[in-house]
Amino acid sequence: MSAIRPNATHHGDRKDHVDGLAVALLLGCCVVWGLGQVSTKLTLSEIPPLMQAAVRSLGAALLLVLWSRARGLNLWQADGTGRAGLLAGSLFALEFGCIFVGLQYTSASRMSVFIYFAPFVVALGMPLIARSERLDRWQALGLLLAFGGVVWAYFEGFVRPTAGPLQWLGDALGIAGAVLWGLTTLVLRGSRLGSALPEKALLYQLAVSAAALGLASLVAGEPWPARLTGASLWPLAFQTVVITFASYLVWFWLVRHYPATRISVFTLLTPVFGLLAGVLLLGEPLTLRLVVALAAVCAGIALVNRARLRR
Repeated sequence: MSAIRPNATHHGDRKDHVDGLAVALLLGCCVVWGLGQVSTKLTLSEIPPLMQAAVRSLGAALLLVLWSRARGLNLWQADGTGRAGLLAGSLFALEFGCIFVGLQYTSASRMSVFIYFAPFVVALGMPLIARSERLDRWQALGLLLAFGGVVWAYFEGFVRPTAGPLQWLGDALGIAGAVLWGLTTLVLRGSRLGSALPEKALLYQLAVSAAALGLASLVAGEPWPARLTGASLWPLAFQTVVITFASYLVWFWLVRHYPATRISVFTLLTPVFGLLAGVLLLGEPLTLRLVVALAAVCAGIALVNRARLRR
């Protein structure tokens, strides 16, 4: 999920600590996001990757429009965010195109670890947007630690692949997806979208990606599903309604009402849940290299967030 800076709220609406409600909602979001790669992998049995990603974005976009209308939010007002919105949506489409296609070649558990390299792309790019966001020694250490773990796990695809001969390709697409996720976040933070309604910023990403991924599916000649059963429809519905729509709105609400630096620490639990979901639900192998990479990524995220919290 791409981080979006919320609009300013009244001080009385914000809390200076993370209470029990926030912890419960944060843990729920991390579990849901951790299940994302598993649900995508299950849906691939009947629906091609680009088509699946397009349907997911389209469905979530329609739900978001209905939600915004019910709340009286004006998402169509001209505010100069069009170019940034198109760029963010295009990056979002490329990100999920890489992830969904990559899951054809690598495991869900491996993908869950690789795509959470995205926070470090943001950490490297933020100094270009805000000078106060320069990397300190703790953030640099976290970045090096995570990068080393990811590289070590990636080369397992050449030494002893566990997900097939093209595991290296799926892993590479996962890393590419992480870079694109980070770039999307930088666009959102460094453009007018940073002060727009979070729902509007999300709608840009969903609507543009639905069109772009749908077109890519047609150009790639992806076949229409020969049959659709609950084995793919339920996971697709879970991705669309629970992950892409509901969990993102919960996250926006949390960022509006709680200290962003403190709740962001919880995101390091997502790759943990993703790894466990792949192993427990899909029976994917758990290798030493992957466990070390997971530990390195989580430790790196903790160091990066520790530095932000201190500032």
